[in-house]
Amino acid sequence: MSLFVPITLSVVKNKQGEAVGFPWTFSTFDLDRFDERVDPAGWELEQYKQNPVVQWAHRYDIPAIGVSSNIGTDEKGLNGHIIFNQKEFDPFGWSIGERVKAGVLRAGSVGFRVLEIELPEKEAQADGTSLIFRKQELLEFSICNVPANPFALTMSNDQLAVNKEKKITQTKQTDFFGGFFNSAIH
Repeated sequence: MSLFVPITLSVVKNKQGEAVGFPWTFSTFDLDRFDERVDPAGWELEQYKQNPVVQWAHRYDIPAIGVSSNIGTDEKGLNGHIIFNQKEFDPFGWSIGERVKAGVLRAGSVGFRVLEIELPEKEAQADGTSLIFRKQELLEFSICNVPANPFALTMSNDQLAVNKEKKITQTKQTDFFGGFFNSAIH
């Protein structure tokens, strides 16, 4: 048996009526399906903003299906907007956008390079946390069917109205482990 719950999604537009994309929660500090957490204050975004690609399911062997904009962090997580490619030059990327618009696809996942981790003390592990990523460089964001973080979802119009009042800021981080850990996908 399948259950479909209707949600209201729409492309966010600026004052000139131009599309700025679907609002999305890229990552949160919530415990993910691998019993890990990603610290929202630890995102390094400078390089990603130079090439803000949106992939399909972390597939680096196919072209990006879109781009992101308005990327930033707040106390709850990493957020931004997704703009899918146009049908004229990328039918596949456009079709993923149509699935998002219809509410069929709502999830995403971050691909990142680990810069600093924390192994929690036993008391902090009581909730199941095995690892905390404290600093990480965003490499890409992927639309996917099932994300590691179940809260990495497109935002409904109701969620968007609440988030509009929050200020999003970017934080600068350092390379704590000197690139020892290459990357992680969440």
